[in-house]
Amino acid sequence: MAVGTKLSSTQAEKNMSGYKPPYSRQEAVIEANRCLFCFDAPCIMACPTGIDIPSFIKKIASGNPTASARTILRSNPLGASCAQVCPTNVLCEGACVVLAREGDPVKIGRLQRYATDHVYSKAIEVLSSPVKKSGRRIAIIGGGPAGLGCAAELAQLGHQAVIFEKEELAGGLNTYGIAIYKMHPSVSLREIEMIKGLGVEIRCGVQVGRDISAEQLKEEFDAIFIGVGLGKSHHLNVPGEDLPEVVDALDFIAQVHSDVLHEVPVGDNVAVIGCGNTAIDALTQSKRLGANNATIIYRRGEQDMPAYGFEYELAKSDGGKFYFHTVVKEIVADNGGHVSSLVLQKSQPGPNGRPEAIPGSEFSFACDMVLKAVGSMKQTEMIRSFFPDLEFNPNGTVKLDIATRQTTVPEIFCGGDCANGGREVVNAVAEGIKGARGIHAYLSGELVESPLQPSRFGVNDRPSGSGFTNPIRVTEL
Repeated sequence: MAVGTKLSSTQAEKNMSGYKPPYSRQEAVIEANRCLFCFDAPCIMACPTGIDIPSFIKKIASGNPTASARTILRSNPLGASCAQVCPTNVLCEGACVVLAREGDPVKIGRLQRYATDHVYSKAIEVLSSPVKKSGRRIAIIGGGPAGLGCAAELAQLGHQAVIFEKEELAGGLNTYGIAIYKMHPSVSLREIEMIKGLGVEIRCGVQVGRDISAEQLKEEFDAIFIGVGLGKSHHLNVPGEDLPEVVDALDFIAQVHSDVLHEVPVGDNVAVIGCGNTAIDALTQSKRLGANNATIIYRRGEQDMPAYGFEYELAKSDGGKFYFHTVVKEIVADNGGHVSSLVLQKSQPGPNGRPEAIPGSEFSFACDMVLKAVGSMKQTEMIRSFFPDLEFNPNGTVKLDIATRQTTVPEIFCGGDCANGGREVVNAVAEGIKGARGIHAYLSGELVESPLQPSRFGVNDRPSGSGFTNPIRVTEL
């Protein structure tokens, strides 16, 4: 049965402290001077929000972190959290020219954190909204990265944005769903305060469909942006799934954000089902909270896992174990009705490429806690209940124009996980910004002048031909 972490509060805090410590001023300047300040820099093209990376690094090198942060936040208002949670190894740092020359890229993420930490720690305001307002009001459903990115951009374009967030705090995964050893939720909350400072109104604890109807939004606002995320994890569909120690991995991660660290329930022997980045976070968090053993059970092979390679290496360095080509057949309870073991079975690729259990290969695996990280369900039916005229893609995502984020209902725009099926925080922010610009064009007929360049990287560890476009802003040198 899962109990408290069995660690002292001091040890729990130490274990969950950041694994990428912030730079000192001297460290930041030294690292910034490794940059080649490329013209037409590939790191910009690899960033979904199109931050002018050479420009912000040059400002750090010249001793002006305030101007550096302004460059970052003008392109990405969630630049502080993205500095800590982005897969920079895959995106900007993966495209760094210095990586090819020296085998070690410029640490763009840590430099970005240095600049944004500087302005937030000193309460320096670097963004503003225009004095002259358009008089247009836009409702934003969901206060996660997509909704916040959209709201911040709308405010800077002179519109009134109102966010409707069902949780007590805005921020979505940045506030509730990021493993605390990667980023403390206070980073997300200070970004939210900055966005509110632009004139954005955030109504927390307000659920569309319960506290306010979609019809009211359509009547009271000039346009609507849907920025809801994904729902609960998919079901395992095995006996024993309803036992009390079977927990959604995201719920387990969220507990660290709301409960006293050393009181968060964790088992002695934790099994994590799935092998994406959320599964890795859950496994690593389990170990850092005092689990003796934490093991990922994954039905496919090591080469097929959705998790990034650097996340995988981190989990192994923390003592995590991995069972590949293994499926769960049953979650077994003891006499008291608590998880005691799993019935597992080895698997192999079937004729259609999907894993198939190997007959006669069953074995028992002792555990006292199971964390589900097998992907989250799309909230298609909820969105359809709000706006029945919307059209959806066959995979359940909202059908829209990828450049403007405009849906098949002209006044409704959409971005984030409900539109892309689940990607990175930075992708959600980029889609929110695109949605804001699409809304601005829809309401005013004016295009926001900002060249678009194709992103060279998708959500995996390898180049993608997705053609995702990045808004690139011209920033001062």
